[in-house]
This record gives sequence, C-alpha cells and structure tokens, in this order.
Amino acid sequence: MTLTEERSAPEAEMAPIAHSGARHAMIVSQLRTSGVNEPWVLAAMAGVAREDFVPEAMRDAAYIDRAIPLGNGRFLAAPLVHGKILSEAAPTATDKALLVGDADGYLAALLRPLVGSLETVDPAAVSGMTGEGGYSLIVVDGAIETLPETLGAQMAEGGRIVTGLMVRGVSRLATGCKTAGAVSLLPLAELGIPALPEFAAPKRWSF
Repeated sequence: MTLTEERSAPEAEMAPIAHSGARHAMIVSQLRTSGVNEPWVLAAMAGVAREDFVPEAMRDAAYIDRAIPLGNGRFLAAPLVHGKILSEAAPTATDKALLVGDADGYLAALLRPLVGSLETVDPAAVSGMTGEGGYSLIVVDGAIETLPETLGAQMAEGGRIVTGLMVRGVSRLATGCKTAGAVSLLPLAELGIPALPEFAAPKRWSF
C-alpha cells in the first residue's frame, strides 16, 4: 500500500462523521437561531444528507449558510431557506403536492416523506402545463418575479403555495392560497433565495 492509499482510506472513513457534525451544527447554529424550531422540520433536515446533492468539489461546503452553485445556472439554496420553506408549507400526509424544482434534488428529498404524494416539474416546463392538477400544496424551489397563470391553474381551490418572491430586486419568502379561483401571494421575511430566470417579469420599456 502506498502512502497516498494509507492516507486516503482514513480520510474517506472520516468524511461521513464530519458531515454528520456539520449537519448538527446547521440545525443548532443556522435553523434554531433563526426561529426554525419545529421538531418535524429539524428531524427532516437532520435525516437528509445535503452533501449528496452538490457537486463532488462542494461536498465539504454543503452546510454553509449560503447558496451553492450546482451548474447550469442552478443553485442549492442555503439551509435556512429550505427550513423556512418547510415551516411555512406545513406539509401533511393528506397533501397532493407539486414541487417546482429538481425531482432528484434536496428539497424533493425533504418533502417526499412528508406529503401524501409529490410530483415535480422543471421550472422551464411550467409555462407548458395544461389542465388542473388539483394540488393542495405547491412549493417553488427558488424566487420568482411573477406567478404564471399556468401554475396557479394547478392549485386546488383552497390550496396553498410557498415560494421565493423577488420584490424590487430583493428576494423574500412568500406564501399564498387560492380563493375564488384567484391566487394571492403575501411576501414575508427577506431571505436570500436564488432567483429562477424562467419566472422573470417581462421587461418594460421606459423613455
């Protein structure tokens, strides 16, 4: 066995331990200190390894308190963002849920065990959605400037939505519900949520 092999084996064995410690620190120093204290949220995030959802070169930074680039213009939002999204979404076993995001991503892994059923749609495909999905919960993994009518049409009456919302260049967490066929969004706390370019507002000309 070479010296390189002798060193690499223990390092590989120690990696899961280091990531487990980072996950605990995330819960204590990022989530709890920012008001995310629901036991079910903390349990969900303690049980999913964020390092499995980032590029290999970023695994050691998986638990930092900022977004991580995934490539192709996509980002893994900071842990606090996903903690707040889960808290506001309050998913239940009776929810028929839709996630606008990666079917194999971190937020999908968090949501799937908490809802009755979870379907996903890529942000680029939302504009082509047709029909009524009858979803009681829609979660958008990113910040939007406008809510497409095609997405609102997928919500059941009384259904709820949690998303990031860009307001004058600042991203905020927002929640909404569908009442009398209309969806209204209420911006909440300012939060650093990566923007989804597919949901940018149309450019307006000014003179």
